[in-house]
Amino acid sequence: MSAAADIAIDVRGLTKSFDGRVVVRNVSMQVPRGAIYGFLGPNGSGKTTTIRMLCGLLTPDEGAGTCLGYDIRTQADRIKRHVGYMTQRFSLYQDLSVRENLEFVARLYGVPEPTQAAVAMIRRLGLAGREEQIAGSLSGGWKQRLALGACTLPNPQLLLLDEPTAGVDPRARRDFWNEIHELAADGLTVLVSTHYMDEAERCHAIAYIAYGELLTQGSVSDVIRQSALHTYTVSGGDINGLLHELSGRPGIDMVAPFGASLHVCGRDADALEKAIAPYRKRKGLRWERAEPSLEDVFIDLMARAKDNFQ
Repeated sequence: MSAAADIAIDVRGLTKSFDGRVVVRNVSMQVPRGAIYGFLGPNGSGKTTTIRMLCGLLTPDEGAGTCLGYDIRTQADRIKRHVGYMTQRFSLYQDLSVRENLEFVARLYGVPEPTQAAVAMIRRLGLAGREEQIAGSLSGGWKQRLALGACTLPNPQLLLLDEPTAGVDPRARRDFWNEIHELAADGLTVLVSTHYMDEAERCHAIAYIAYGELLTQGSVSDVIRQSALHTYTVSGGDINGLLHELSGRPGIDMVAPFGASLHVCGRDADALEKAIAPYRKRKGLRWERAEPSLEDVFIDLMARAKDNFQ
């Protein structure tokens, strides 16, 4: 397979405005085939707009590129035939059974032997025994599985997941992500927006978008390394009081509570050491050097991002 064939998405300079306000500015990225690519950022940051432009669902004002080998501007209809889309809100028919929903989707997309295809998907996703259960009576986790089955039944090459695990329990989230990794191992490319740090860490690569700007992208380890943050963990004593004392001190770029401790971070190692020096001698406090977490990085990025809606 050629290098170009290994790339599912290759875009440059994507920009989009609504009502005169730029919501995505000059985004460029490449996504390999079979990759799970996570998009993180605050609400209204431009994540969904970016994802829609990447796969031809929304035409950019500026920029160009390809998705699945098709031009995102001129061949959007051809891209859509190969895209599955799972929204945060359950979008199947609540008053149909599990089997009926999957058979309907199979027929809608012209899947050969729709009845058998629905049965195979039921078995794959562990829905056996629930075939005749009405979809509206399923728990959040089972609805999630059904929705995933429905959007992958037509065998798409690209899967879009918009905060897919919101409101489901940890066990259901883990099972969901195990299935996503199996699909990716079979060659499916996945774009997922999420607010969960543990889900971001399950992605092969991530991009952080704030107020329309792509602030960083790469593997989790790359993103953490590129942040150049120096981090200490401090525990013991009055942690809440210490949080207020340290916040805003020169040399300290970020302070955040993590359980019974604080993460204290700075981009300038010498300035950070100088800032915390008076507190390292305080009785009852335990200071330890630590690796910055992904959440540390995102909190720091968010603090430095400029809100284009102000």
